[in-house]
Amino acid sequence: MNVTAIIPAYNEEQYIGEVLSAVCSVDVIKEIIVISDGSTDNTAGIARAFKVDVIELERNCGKGFAMKVGLYNAHSPIILFLDADLKGIKSYHVENLIIPIQLDIVDMTLGVFHGGRSTTDLAQKITPFLTGQRAIKKSILDDVKGNNWPDGFGIELMLTKKASEKQLRILKVPLDNVSHVMKEEKMGISKGLMARFKMYWEIAKEFNRN
Repeated sequence: MNVTAIIPAYNEEQYIGEVLSAVCSVDVIKEIIVISDGSTDNTAGIARAFKVDVIELERNCGKGFAMKVGLYNAHSPIILFLDADLKGIKSYHVENLIIPIQLDIVDMTLGVFHGGRSTTDLAQKITPFLTGQRAIKKSILDDVKGNNWPDGFGIELMLTKKASEKQLRILKVPLDNVSHVMKEEKMGISKGLMARFKMYWEIAKEFNRN
């Protein structure tokens, strides 16, 4: 079963190369789609240097929207979602997310940081269902990508809620020595905190939605 990797990215020119290096070396990934979500830096140019498919959105529409755009352009029976700002990601991490679905052991995998950085490890230990690293059967996503698909960061919670409703088989996969760059590091303290509060608000909004 081939895989499509979908990577939403907003101003990630410093980090997306490391993610694409890992993804491009996995043979079963036959399609890689980077969605540059209104980026104003060279995110799209760096992605194109890896000879992957790049979709550029004219404005920043949100992580969930970018993921849905990628899904509408995907053609493989397994979808892999990855964040664009991962540090320490290797090809074997990617394979560990995919293989349990290829073998039909589970319907969805959740990648959970372990041993990377204490701050990101703790966040995912408390809320593993909010991870942006997951693989899932496309047939499941096709059933839920309609009007209730959130545009922002609530997408991770929505996917987990739908998985629970459908009683999917889920496996948490430890991503040893992997972390991501925090918003405050990328944007500065002030803008980073504003972005973080916006993310929390979008997650809370999805949490309270029926």
